[in-house]
Amino acid sequence: MAKVIRSTVDGKYLMFKGKPLVRQEQIINYGSMKDEYILQLMILKDREVEIGGVKSRIPSRVFAQVMKKDPTAQGGRKMVKQFDKTGLHDAFVIGYNYMQTLQKKA
Repeated sequence: MAKVIRSTVDGKYLMFKGKPLVRQEQIINYGSMKDEYILQLMILKDREVEIGGVKSRIPSRVFAQVMKKDPTAQGGRKMVKQFDKTGLHDAFVIGYNYMQTLQKKA
């Protein structure tokens, strides 16, 4: 279950399994900067839905990248895997599971 906690940086962040989920506009990052791998989800397309009389926008196409810390790479990150999916859930689950597999190998 995700929960909101107070971070050492000003603000509250949604946490999943002890790591922050941070969204800035159409990009969601999962993982701590202390971690060897992070997951970045880019929302390419969304659609409007109405639930209980409330209109909301949900992601319908998401591009995902699993990146590894690499001080020699531009920006300090090296892309390990990339893919796109129809829906945020599928992209997150596949990216999260891939990160877990990589961390177990290390």
